[in-house]
Amino acid sequence: MSWPPSPGPLLVTLGIGLILIGLLLWSGSLSWFGRLPGDIRIERESVRIYLPIVSMLVISVLVSLVLYLARRFF
Repeated sequence: MSWPPSPGPLLVTLGIGLILIGLLLWSGSLSWFGRLPGDIRIERESVRIYLPIVSMLVISVLVSLVLYLARRFF
């Protein structure tokens, strides 16, 4: 394998991942996301504040796990 590695497979993998996430969002399978206990939502007449704290923690753990597995196996 030559260094630096070719960006082609990485771009294809990222594209497939984005398509899968888009399909999940479109189908409504991720409708619970952003409404987890711990996400702060304040809605008044003229102000809406939304802090998805727990949702971002879930994303952080998932991304960390994927990167760990990618480094371990590749």
